[in-house]
Amino acid sequence: MDKTFSPQNIEQARYQHWEEKGYFKASGTGDPYCILLPPPNVTGNLHMGHAFQHTIMDSLIRYHRMKGDNTLWQCGTDHAGIATQMVVERQLNAQGKTRHDLGRDAFIDKIWEWKEESGGNITQQMRRLGTSPDWDREAFTMNPDLSEAVQEVFVKLHEEGLIYRGKRLVNWDPVLHTAVSDLEVLNEEEAGFMWHMHYPLSDASGELIVATTRPETMLGDTAVAVHPDDERYQHLIGKTVTLPLTGREIPIIADDYVDPEFGTGCVKITPAHDFNDYDMGKRHDLEMINIFTAEAKINNSAPEKYQGLDRFDARKQIVADLEAEGKLLKVEDHKLKVPRGDRTGAVIEPYLTDQWYVAVESLAKPAIEAVESGEIKFVPENWNKTYYQWMYNIQDWCISRQLWWGHRIPAWYDENGKVYVGRSEAQVREKHNLGTDVNLRQDEDVLDTWFSSALWPFATMGWPKETPELETFVPSSVLVTGFDIIFFWVARMIMMTKKFTGKIPFKEIYITGLIRDEQGDKMSKSKGNVLDPIDLIDGITLEELLEKRTAGMMQPQKAKAITKRTTKQFPDGINAYGTDALRFTFAAMASTSRDINFDMGRVEGYRNFCNKLWNASRFVLMNTEELDTGSNGGELELSLADKWIWARFQKTLGEFEAAIKDYRFDIAAQAVYEFTWNQFCDWYLELTKPVLNSDSSSEAQKRGTRHTLINVLESLLRLMHPIMPFITDEIWLRVAPLCGVAGDSIMQRPFPKLDSSRQNPTVLADLEWVKSFIVGIRNIRGEMDISPNKPLDVLLKNVSDKDQARLDLSQSFLAKMAKLESVTQLAEGDKGPASATALVGEMEILIPMAGLIDKDAELSRIAKALDKIEKDFARTQGKLSNEKFVSNAPEAVINKEKAKLEDFQMQINKLKEQRETIQAL
Repeated sequence: MDKTFSPQNIEQARYQHWEEKGYFKASGTGDPYCILLPPPNVTGNLHMGHAFQHTIMDSLIRYHRMKGDNTLWQCGTDHAGIATQMVVERQLNAQGKTRHDLGRDAFIDKIWEWKEESGGNITQQMRRLGTSPDWDREAFTMNPDLSEAVQEVFVKLHEEGLIYRGKRLVNWDPVLHTAVSDLEVLNEEEAGFMWHMHYPLSDASGELIVATTRPETMLGDTAVAVHPDDERYQHLIGKTVTLPLTGREIPIIADDYVDPEFGTGCVKITPAHDFNDYDMGKRHDLEMINIFTAEAKINNSAPEKYQGLDRFDARKQIVADLEAEGKLLKVEDHKLKVPRGDRTGAVIEPYLTDQWYVAVESLAKPAIEAVESGEIKFVPENWNKTYYQWMYNIQDWCISRQLWWGHRIPAWYDENGKVYVGRSEAQVREKHNLGTDVNLRQDEDVLDTWFSSALWPFATMGWPKETPELETFVPSSVLVTGFDIIFFWVARMIMMTKKFTGKIPFKEIYITGLIRDEQGDKMSKSKGNVLDPIDLIDGITLEELLEKRTAGMMQPQKAKAITKRTTKQFPDGINAYGTDALRFTFAAMASTSRDINFDMGRVEGYRNFCNKLWNASRFVLMNTEELDTGSNGGELELSLADKWIWARFQKTLGEFEAAIKDYRFDIAAQAVYEFTWNQFCDWYLELTKPVLNSDSSSEAQKRGTRHTLINVLESLLRLMHPIMPFITDEIWLRVAPLCGVAGDSIMQRPFPKLDSSRQNPTVLADLEWVKSFIVGIRNIRGEMDISPNKPLDVLLKNVSDKDQARLDLSQSFLAKMAKLESVTQLAEGDKGPASATALVGEMEILIPMAGLIDKDAELSRIAKALDKIEKDFARTQGKLSNEKFVSNAPEAVINKEKAKLEDFQMQINKLKEQRETIQAL
């Protein structure tokens, strides 16, 4: 093995070997275990959320694969209708063309060309992260087999009356000219205004005051609403007001939705341009007047003066006209949530238009029951409340999009507008006896991307055909996903899978937290705090990082702020940490928290952990290679330490498996870390030296220790492999032959099994006693500044029979590791000379100080150290007592200062204890 661990030298070669050997395929034997990869957008790149979830999924897959299960990780990508169309449209725009210049078919061909050339970036990044899905089964939502499933579902739902076409209000993006889902709308608070307007009563007996944040929509008002119990307006219910600027008379209606305490208690109702108003309009059978075009310009339904104006230009003109007519009472500053399209940034317009819908009520009932009955389980369980809240208030689903890229709706219209749904035009003509003289045109719209994604659990397994995969891997074992798409994707998969297979899509749903930056802020390009997982794996210079974070920014001030922040955080760029360190970081942070603050310091720490494992493995190999490790037989005599490390490994193995079962990857990672660093590396490797380096040790004893060294390491590598695949495989290739094990990858080895014969509580307790004895001696050396190489005479008090047995069992360990010259038991009642002491249970260890230290020199050293730390304590305490500092400093900085204060106090107490001990000598 190389002296230093270099992940860049091993990762890609190991991955290529695994993939070429077909190690990611389902075995066909054992119990089925399946995970569906939430299909990332074909346009996408691997972000920290992907990397986090993919680490969890891959750890589960590798664990179950090693457990002997018939393990399938079904992968694939989503065609991402809007995102992909925008990518290719931008390319055309750069050439001075639009998609309309090409026409639909030629434009679709262009998208397919782009997909083949550039669309697989995220799958290559997944390989860099070490993920192990069955790439041979990689699916794509626009592939023919999945497209067939989409078409079949649409036709069957339409035949049952569950898909229909209707005029409803939708989120409309006026730049893309399409309906978009709620998930594609960002609602962020912005500064705006509230305009208060006079609406005169038609009989000239008075007026009502209404307020709005969108005065341009008044052109489409069809009522003013008040609360039925509002005494101020009860006498006006049923009368009309004359709508300013239009001259239309609109009714005054009563509705419980109106809050009489808000504003004047009068609300203008625009059913065609507000979702709440739309519902009220349906309740009261109000006229729905759409005043906008698809581009959000004023259409012919409004007065001629405003026709053709952009909505925001119309707003300015309307406000000016209201003011001129004396109808504008006042304008107030107002904070409001503004809906913007996540792709275009344009303000989304509620828009009345003809769309295709799924009537979901009958589909939702069995989907709710599947969770209520426990057939599907949310982890953590509290997320089922979110699921129920959405499902009990479910609305019909708008599934049509006004795009060219996607699954085209299988519906055709004749010249009279009659619609026919079928699997093809030929089938439609045959079914409805339409001759060739009847002209048919196919619907121009495509289906919402979430529609095809909803079929993912069974469409990827071959449905509508009956396939072995459909039988074996539906339901899958667990879905790993985020809380933000529980309704948009998770719920719809449950509804569709239950409807078309009669089965649930998955047994458990593990909801992960959201990865944020170290300060708890959401990672976003606009904030310049996005981390690319590949940069953490391979490293990136500061210059490259700055270029990446500020690329395409039009605002110099924002780019400057991002540059300053990035330079402060990463003055030397980002180090190359390797995949295993990053994966272990994700696992260690995978708690049940909703938000997870990503800590770069932990990546650094787990890179050190990789180095620790590498160096420990080199030590093991240096002490076992070309030596007898007992793999070919021979007597094995195990020391107390050998038996202890096996027992400790069994305990860790049990903790790991229990944690994995509960999806507590943080606990599993901590168990592995604690055993590897603290027990195996820091203790066991040291405890082997008295056996291996002693002339008094028999060959059977040395063979037993070498056997334990190499076999515990081999078992540990298999335990760690699901989380840290690369380093474990690389080391295992050198370790396996010494264990008498053949194979070209650790992936082919079974996961370690619990062995009750090695679970020995007595051995665990005995060795913990030894460790406490050694730590006690080492603490005294440290506190009294005694050289670690100086042999010590030790006195013991209160030695029980059990202590004596343990002393007899561990003499060689204690003598070597605590560097003892002699061990003497004091007679009962003998207090012994002035000594530094430590306790091991009730037994007392005494180290006589006479001749070991210079009392005056030690007291002088302690006084200097105490003086320095007390000044540091006073300085930090002064900071925290400064009201200006506490009120202005970030919470993280204040917490850091408080932690320093606690540490200083601990050091002061420790030094004072040392001073008292030495003064008593």
